[in-house]
Order: sequence, then C-alpha cells, then structure tokens
Amino acid sequence: TPLAKSWRGAFNMTHGATLGGHAVKHAIARAGIDAAHVEDVIMGCANPEGATGANIARQIALMADCPITVSGMTINRFCSSGLQTIATAAQRILANEGDIYVAGGLEAISCTAQEMNKHMLADPWLEKNKPEVYWAMLQTAEQVAKRYNISREAMDQYGAASQQKASAALEKGLFKDEIAPITVTQGVIDKVMGMMTKQVTVSADEGLREGTTIESVSGIKPAMPGGVIAAGNASQFSDGAGACVVMSEALASKRGLKPLGRFLGFAVAGCEPDEMGIGPIYAIPKLLKQNGLTMDDIGLWELNEAFAVQ
Repeated sequence: TPLAKSWRGAFNMTHGATLGGHAVKHAIARAGIDAAHVEDVIMGCANPEGATGANIARQIALMADCPITVSGMTINRFCSSGLQTIATAAQRILANEGDIYVAGGLEAISCTAQEMNKHMLADPWLEKNKPEVYWAMLQTAEQVAKRYNISREAMDQYGAASQQKASAALEKGLFKDEIAPITVTQGVIDKVMGMMTKQVTVSADEGLREGTTIESVSGIKPAMPGGVIAAGNASQFSDGAGACVVMSEALASKRGLKPLGRFLGFAVAGCEPDEMGIGPIYAIPKLLKQNGLTMDDIGLWELNEAFAVQ
C-alpha cells in the first residue's frame, strides 16, 4: 500500500487486516502464483494488538483470499519486524520446510497507539536496573545525538536530502510499480459537522514534501525542550502495509519467474537500549563476515531508520 500519515491520513479508520490483505493479495497476483501454493503468510508488526492483534497475519491471509489451508504467523522485532519475516521465510526455505512464502509487515498506528495495553508494562527489576529498555525511540535518538556529538544542522541536512531524493524518485515514477492503490474510508474533522467520513483512493505516499530544503526544516521546533530531534530530521508516524513473495531459487527458475532480488544472509546484534539506533554498526560487520564480503563489495546501502541521527 502507499504510506499514509497516522491519525490525519487516509488510513486512520482502516483495520490492519484490510491493509495487509491488500498488500498480500497484490503481491501474490504480481508474482503470478496460485495462493493455494503459499506455505505460510508471515507478517511483521511492532504493535501486534488491537487492530493489528489476534495473530494479524492469519487475518491477512484470509483477507487476501488465500485458501483456508494457508496459515499465518505474526512476528515482532519492533522496527525490523517486516525485515525479519523475509529472513524467516528464506530460512524456512533453506530448511526445506516449504518452497513459497509471503513475507511482509504492517502498522495501523492510527488505530492502536492511543489505546495500547500498558497494564504491568514494566518489569520491576528491569525498571530499576535497565530502565532504558522502556525508553521511547525519541529519547534514544536524543541520546545518540548527545553521545556522539551529532549536530542539529547535520541531521537537518540529512533529512532534507532524504525528502529531495524521495521527491525526485516520485517524479520519475519509481514508486509506481510497487504501490497498489487502495480505496478506504477516512475519518475527517469538519469544523461545523464534527467527525465525518469520506471514501478516498490512495495511490501515493502521503509523507513526501516536495520542495523541502535545509532552510525550511532548520527552524522547526524540536520535539523535546532543548533537544535536537525535530520533524525535519525524523520520519512521520505512518499507517500501511507491504508484502513480497519469497520462493526457492530453483522453483522460480523452473517456473520462469524473474526475481526482484536474492536473499544472501541476515544478522542481528544487541547494543545498549539507550542507543538502540546504532544497532546496524554491530549487525552489518557480522553479516559481511558471514558472506566473506567487505564494505567495498557493496554497491548500494539502504538503511531504514526513523531518525537522521541514526
């Protein structure tokens, strides 16, 4: 799906099963396979409760018109939940558990963030000895900026460049093939009538701000008093879903299918929770070593992070 702004965007009344089902259904169709041949639908979700709870992956499989025999599994590794599903699917293929999987991720922040279950959220021992594990991402981003002396100007430059690259890609139509337009019911506030709804068709991401410059973001008020993280150097909250078909290379070749990419490996690494955003610094060297590669062997790096400081 496209990505919509949380709360005020097009998906603010759309259930996670609808978003995920749309993405999975189109991924299966575009791959040219029969949904009955999918071994499992594996979906990642950082907040698997409420509108994205109750094993949302199984609900998504049903919404995608998969046969009742196609199962579903929801995975949570916070921000990397969706990436983890692709790795899990590939690993299951390598283990000869199946040949075809659907992997992806979703969030319906508009429908979940305001009513999250926080009953007994913190363990007393952890709260006393490692309270940072419960910090919000914003707190960890400020910590990284302070600990590693990363300036607001450097972050704003990175944020503006990100918007400029995305806008240029949109103008060239580079996102068109990977987005499946969807029609949903959106909640809107009318100054006279109050809460109302309308039907909208979404075909492009809502977060792109064409014309963004370093000058236009440098004056934005920081999210925390005295802080350096602001809307111009951090990503917005978004609702949306994405999915892809993961298949054994032998089967793809047999069927004459052209893969979009190949899975070569996966690595994770832990770090101090108060600076969780630097995790790739530790994970990437592990992955390179596993594959006998160096930094110079990689032609294109893509780091998906919430804050420019990361």
